Amino acid sequence: MRTTPHILLTLACLSLPMARAEVQVNRSMLGMFQPLPESATNPNNPPNDAKIKLGRMLYYETRLSKDRSLSCNSCHDLASFGDDGQPVSDGINQKKGGRSAPTVYNAALHIAQFWDGRAADVEAQAVGPILNPIEMGMPDKDYVLKVLNSIPAYLELFKQAFPGDEPPVTYANVGKAIGAFERGLLTPAPFDAFLKGDDSALTDTQKEGLNLVIAKGCITCHQGAGVGGHMFQKLGLVKPWPTKDKGLGGLKGKEALVGFFKVPSLRNITETAPYLHDGSIRTLEEMVKLMAERQQGQLLTDEETGKIIAFLKALRGQVPINYIAKPELPADGPQTPQP
Repeated sequence: MRTTPHILLTLACLSLPMARAEVQVNRSMLGMFQPLPESATNPNNPPNDAKIKLGRMLYYETRLSKDRSLSCNSCHDLASFGDDGQPVSDGINQKKGGRSAPTVYNAALHIAQFWDGRAADVEAQAVGPILNPIEMGMPDKDYVLKVLNSIPAYLELFKQAFPGDEPPVTYANVGKAIGAFERGLLTPAPFDAFLKGDDSALTDTQKEGLNLVIAKGCITCHQGAGVGGHMFQKLGLVKPWPTKDKGLGGLKGKEALVGFFKVPSLRNITETAPYLHDGSIRTLEEMVKLMAERQQGQLLTDEETGKIIAFLKALRGQVPINYIAKPELPADGPQTPQP
């Protein structure tokens, strides 16, 4: 029997593997997210080039610690996605802090700063560790200003950064300068391109992970431009979480909020282990499963967990290499206090 070309074509098509349909994400469910903005400015702290330059220098300045051993970058290492990779950080004289140091990247977008939200913004947060006896250990604000005023180059830099302020070197201006610099620490990621309409920015597996993040209720807390960081929530909402840390409940006037913490941002989460306020969870796989179970009452399979982690990798952003480059710091003056 003679086989016609039509039959041959049909047989050839039947022998080909079926093309897999592209995974779809219901974009109507993405309204709780926003792409990362181009800036995170504070109207009460308008930036200028001199202020950002000064803030970058102060961020790396070890003379803001009592023994000159620590800077902001010691616990929030900009080259390592803004944290130090430790459960809790080392302060002066190797003292251990009580909570894990969160990343500073994209933190300016958050509802507040610190795990318990006790600082309103990055400007207020920046000056807290300097006077903390466990962290940088400076005795008081006046001593900080004495150090800065004794360094001639800083006097000129403060004048340029805060024209019209008299005196320009104030403790509040230390926070404003560091805050102005930190507001530029934004890390756009593939997820931002996806939110702007580029379906190819995520792989099919990442899209499946995003669908799971939505379906499992993760977006209840992890939303907004930061994919978290915009609200407070009780740790162990559905199933109790064993921790002695009271969170917001440890602050005066918020005693009823025991166990509440700022929801961490999921941006760059694959790069900032260990996890939680106490750094007690070392792997992202464990963290994802525990969060699903104790916050949403969901038991995830290994396959589901893997897909969610694949999506989280799409939140890994680009670190602004030139912006975070360590500057040359000015020399001591003749009256600069020594360690």
